[in-house]
Amino acid sequence: MANLTHWNPFKSLSRFPSTDIDTYLRGFAPPAIWANFESNAPDIRVDINEDDKAYRVKAEIPGVDKKDIDVSVDGSQVSISAEVKRESKKKEGEKEVCSERYYGQVYRSFSLPTDVDSSKSEARYENGVLTMTLPKKSNGQSQKIAVA
Repeated sequence: MANLTHWNPFKSLSRFPSTDIDTYLRGFAPPAIWANFESNAPDIRVDINEDDKAYRVKAEIPGVDKKDIDVSVDGSQVSISAEVKRESKKKEGEKEVCSERYYGQVYRSFSLPTDVDSSKSEARYENGVLTMTLPKKSNGQSQKIAVA
């Protein structure tokens, strides 16, 4: 299987003195325009491994309750979505000074080289990592036929 990588051109340009292009370009445009180029939404980062029988997917989705995660498999297409909810517990007399955490919907979809048997697929969420075992569908595996 080919390695899958996620590339964001606005974060990884290396010809600028700053390694963080976001910091470098933030002063050149008003915030309303800059917001269109980059989203604060966190990426769902995935590692995908395979063997003869199944794909093993690990997806980082920190700060999410497992009941707020949806996984769907359609043929070779795998989609993961989750809702990051904001806690609204504030103590009396307390005010928010800074909030950089993202709250809202995150989504990731990718295709695998072969179809997945969704009826035998398993998913487990623990410590911010979604681990999935996606068995490959036996797409008419070749069989030897005895010639009489």
